[in-house]
Amino acid sequence: MSKPAERKDSVWSIGEGAPEETEKRDDAQRSTLFVEKPQSGSVSVGGNITFIAKVEAKDLLRKPNVKWFKGKWMDLASKAGKHLQLKESFERHTKIHTFEMHIIQAKENYAGNYRCEVSYKDKFDSCSFDLEVTESSQAAPSIDIRSAFKRSGDGQDDAGELDFSGLLKRREVKQQEEEPEVDVWELLKNANPSEYEKIAFQYGITDLRGMLKRLKRMRREVKKSAAFAKGLDPAYQVDKGGKVRFMVELADPTVELKWYKNGQEIRPSAKYIFEHKGNQRILFINNCSMTDDARYYVTAGDEKCSTELFVRDPPILVTKGLEDTSTYVGERVELSCEVSEDDANVKWFKNGVELTNEPKSRYRIKVEGKKHTLIIEEAAKNDSATYSVMTTGGQSEAKLSVDLRPLKIQLALEDQTVRLGQEIHLKCEISENVEGKWYKNGQLVEASDRVKLYHKGRIHRFVIASAAVDDEAEYMFVPDAYNINIPCKVHVVDPPKLHLDGLGEGNTVTVVAGSKLRLEIPITGEPTPKVMWSKGDKWLTDSGRIRAETYSDSSCLVIDTAEREDSGPFRITLKNEAGEDTALINIKVVDVPDPPQAPNVTEVGEDWCVMTWEPPANDGGSPILGYFIERKKKQSSRWMRLNFELCKETTFEPKKMIEGVAYEVRVFAVNAIGISKPSMPSKSFVPLAVTSPPTLLAVDGVTDTSVTMKWRPPDHIGAAGLDGYVVEYCFEGNGFSQGISTDLSEELLEPPFNLEADEWIVANPELTDKTKFTINDLPTGSKILVRVKAVNAAGESEPRYHPQPILVKEVIEPPKIRLPRHLKQTYTRRVGETVNLVIPFQGRPRAKVSWQKNGSPIDKNDINIRNTENDTIIFIRKAERSHSGEYDMKVEVENLEDKATIDIQIVDRPGPPEVVTIEDVWGENVNLSWKPPKDDGNAAITGYTIQKADKKSMEWFTVMEHYHRTSATINELIIGNEYYFRIFAENMCGLSEDATMTKESALIAKDGKVYKYPVYDDFDFSERPLFTQPLVNTFAVAGYNATLNCSVRGNPKPKITWLKNKVVIMNDPKYRMFSNQGVCTLEIRKPSPYDGGTYSCRAVNELGEAEVDCKLEVKVIYHGVINPGEPFFLAGNNQLHSKDF
Repeated sequence: MSKPAERKDSVWSIGEGAPEETEKRDDAQRSTLFVEKPQSGSVSVGGNITFIAKVEAKDLLRKPNVKWFKGKWMDLASKAGKHLQLKESFERHTKIHTFEMHIIQAKENYAGNYRCEVSYKDKFDSCSFDLEVTESSQAAPSIDIRSAFKRSGDGQDDAGELDFSGLLKRREVKQQEEEPEVDVWELLKNANPSEYEKIAFQYGITDLRGMLKRLKRMRREVKKSAAFAKGLDPAYQVDKGGKVRFMVELADPTVELKWYKNGQEIRPSAKYIFEHKGNQRILFINNCSMTDDARYYVTAGDEKCSTELFVRDPPILVTKGLEDTSTYVGERVELSCEVSEDDANVKWFKNGVELTNEPKSRYRIKVEGKKHTLIIEEAAKNDSATYSVMTTGGQSEAKLSVDLRPLKIQLALEDQTVRLGQEIHLKCEISENVEGKWYKNGQLVEASDRVKLYHKGRIHRFVIASAAVDDEAEYMFVPDAYNINIPCKVHVVDPPKLHLDGLGEGNTVTVVAGSKLRLEIPITGEPTPKVMWSKGDKWLTDSGRIRAETYSDSSCLVIDTAEREDSGPFRITLKNEAGEDTALINIKVVDVPDPPQAPNVTEVGEDWCVMTWEPPANDGGSPILGYFIERKKKQSSRWMRLNFELCKETTFEPKKMIEGVAYEVRVFAVNAIGISKPSMPSKSFVPLAVTSPPTLLAVDGVTDTSVTMKWRPPDHIGAAGLDGYVVEYCFEGNGFSQGISTDLSEELLEPPFNLEADEWIVANPELTDKTKFTINDLPTGSKILVRVKAVNAAGESEPRYHPQPILVKEVIEPPKIRLPRHLKQTYTRRVGETVNLVIPFQGRPRAKVSWQKNGSPIDKNDINIRNTENDTIIFIRKAERSHSGEYDMKVEVENLEDKATIDIQIVDRPGPPEVVTIEDVWGENVNLSWKPPKDDGNAAITGYTIQKADKKSMEWFTVMEHYHRTSATINELIIGNEYYFRIFAENMCGLSEDATMTKESALIAKDGKVYKYPVYDDFDFSERPLFTQPLVNTFAVAGYNATLNCSVRGNPKPKITWLKNKVVIMNDPKYRMFSNQGVCTLEIRKPSPYDGGTYSCRAVNELGEAEVDCKLEVKVIYHGVINPGEPFFLAGNNQLHSKDF
């Protein structure tokens, strides 16, 4: 692996980059991170090379960031692979980070400039280095550098720029090239970079960049070639039109040889001649032109040998030099010379500075064959200099002298007198076309929007379009470069003038009474005019309350305290020697308006009122712009502004007042001057509002001659309260239509027909405070429409209309008992509790209600019964067991009737068991038996409580509670003690008041006694299914879950199956089935009328089966068909009422 070698002459690694590379090298020397930088090196094609950079980590908290670049921007991290590897390592004992870049099997295009950058937080360091990739080549004798680099742009593939690195990269030169007669290298090395191009032109080097690249690679090691015994020279030169000879000597004469020019194979022709002499192979190129300036190489098998051919132009000689010339400013100047060749490259210089032939340049270069001319169209004084011309073979110089012509004044400036605002025009003419400057009172005048300066040929003009007073001065024109001036004087004349532009229409000035007026009138005139003020026949002086003050450019009319009497015209007069000017100025003194009269309140509402007022008698000299309104509570002294934008009208509607509170209002008038004093307050007023209409107007009853209406109070009554109601009606045929609404639940605020106000008949001349009223003395069979109004101190409310006509005829409504749901099953109460049952019903007219208990009339002294039109109440203040039984209710309307039965059960605590017997005693156990009590308290016995007591202490302790059987075994008794036992019976009301105690005691014998266990036969618990509680007919409401319950017993445990209309219910998500401790439940989720029918529960075991059934009826609830707000129920096509629930 090759190691990097120190780069020599690296500052000249690229032709024009010397200063930049020097700056990079200086920056690298000031490194703060690198302790070892990568060095430039070279490697042969196919070889390997490694570049190493080291960074000290003593002051770094973490690993620094390192990047490798080729050229300026190519990041090599993305190019890592087979030929490029990046490695890094860290030595802990030296604390050095090592970063390596390995280039494997280098290729020719790997050569170039590389850069390594390292950064850590705000620290940064960079280092550049070069890589050269070489290939073996024949050694060549030294060549003339100056001649070799004369290149032309007429070449083919390699025309333009010479890549001398490609020319020399395949050979290694051990010996230094011989210097030419003039060492251009030393000249370039010691010269300033800005002079490189000049030196190259001087010595005929047209490819400066290629020369600098070639000088970088002057030394190479020569590798011997197996195919070529002698190769081509590294470069050849020939004059234009000459002949050149290329010769190589082969080691093996049988090898096929091919010649190439810029990569294209050369074929024999009159221009290219091939010759063989033994092992020598020769190529002749005849009549060389600039297109033959190219790279040539010859191949023999897999090897090749290359060279460069440089075609040199002959030097250009100056055959006729420049001549010294003298001329005047503004003249055309031509400097000419002749050279030895047509259209040769010639450079012109002025005092050593090169002149270019650019379009905007003052200098124009003209070429006519061998003649070259420098042309200056209009010579100036600064064109005096030494001019020179330079070619590749010589130079010539001459001096140009430019002088001024003598100046004569053809037309002098004249003094002028102009009026203010007129044009000032100064004009002069001189003998030469030169620039000049204008002066005013010795100060330089520059051109501006107001001052125009013109110069055309020999004529100069000064123009001011509109003369001003300060334009009066002494003016002077001075030509450039001449010690001469042309003076004149300008005099401006201005008659007096008043400037009243700032005043209003008709020169009217308005002032507020009591304030100070200072009216300033601008005046002009030259000389300053005399000012006089007057009002009527009186002249104003410069003192007093009304006075005049005069200044150089204005005059002021001053009124210290303006009064209404000061209104009127004032005259101002200006006089001077140039003329006179006068004007009338109207002074108008204005004030705030007078207060308006006290406002009137014309209308009041719930929280508002309407107020009006008259405009003030005097508007203060300025039109009324609007009004401000204020209000306050009568008992308060604080006024509140009601409008923040002016009210333009003389009426206003205050809002957001408190109903029932007394208020006062007042008004302010406003004009442009200000706000008037307030008006007198209005008379006090109280906001009140009528109530909202009554609600829920409905028919309560109809007979053959009367209609009873009922309603609800208004939703909003207000502070005025409610005095009562007015009921009005009218008969059919008075203007209303038959096609009206039939929606009974609809409340109307507007009548569904057209009626005049006098067609309504007041049913109650005096207000009624009830929400129910009967309209009497109506013709049977007529139809009426009814409306109701609420009345308070503010008046009548909007009426509430009944939605449809009412037929005056009593309607028979069939009786229907609406039995509550909880009364459809047995109604149970304890002894001493109160029984209060309300059973609603319907039926008209005059429904008759009767009650019976167990088929006999009810004793009204024992049970209280109260009947109304819509319900009946049965009341028992203190229930006794004798009140239990079946109560039959019957509702009759004429020949129609409806019945319902209520089962009432009054329960009490049971009596004690009848006899308690000690059946057996053994060990620590006692077996007891007893009989159920004779009195069960009118409720089923739910269990027994057993207690024991030691004979010695007779303290009772409970040993069993809620025990269901009539025999029990008491365990864990104390041996040697003697016990008594007693038992309480229990039902839903609680334990019996007394207990039955054993007559005998049970002695628990001590150890030593052997107890003989009795022999019992096994009891057979097998039993076929038996329903202990059957299913009950049930009503359900659509949309609400319903349940069917029953209880069954049997051993073995029976299998339960549910059926609907004798069809087994299976896998239907609408039904849920439960069975717990013998209680069977069927839950129907949100039933509909289609779920009604006969439901059965079947229990089956190996001993038999049992089945019970019931009927389920599902009802749908609707509202408001018979009576508004009253529910009724539909099941199928039959009407059912809520009493069925």
